[in-house]
Amino acid sequence: MPSAKAITPPSVNTAQVLRRFRVVFNTVRGHFQQVEKQAGVGGAQVWALSVVRDQPGIGMGGLAKSMDIHQSTASNLVKALQKKDMLSMTKAVVDRRNVEMKILPAGLAVLAKVTGPFEGVLPEALGQLPLATLTRMDGDLLELIRLLNADEKAGGIPLGQL
Repeated sequence: MPSAKAITPPSVNTAQVLRRFRVVFNTVRGHFQQVEKQAGVGGAQVWALSVVRDQPGIGMGGLAKSMDIHQSTASNLVKALQKKDMLSMTKAVVDRRNVEMKILPAGLAVLAKVTGPFEGVLPEALGQLPLATLTRMDGDLLELIRLLNADEKAGGIPLGQL
């Protein structure tokens, strides 16, 4: 049972930062809900389709790297897209242990329905920030992650799957 600790309201600064986190999370969630409504598939799947479309023949490792996710997460996304006949996957000619992916017409049709950045609004916005701002944010968020005792492995899960 948790200790009976008095709950104090957040300070003005804490409350303001918390509100800003809510704005960011709600914006990201709203974008992915809109994408899913438009496309009929999740935001992470749309992103994966766009990567394969832009890099025909990409392998599983390349997809995972492009999306900055774990290879098993990429594999799960691909399996779902294969079942919907949106992607094809064949053994690579040079190294049969690797696969090459190609987007299919159903996948192209999904991408045609989606407006906005395929990778999501947050990566797009972060990409527009100056390097000094990104560096400062990275350090500040790392400090917050440590205070939360958060599992950093969660960083390999696309926001569209949360």
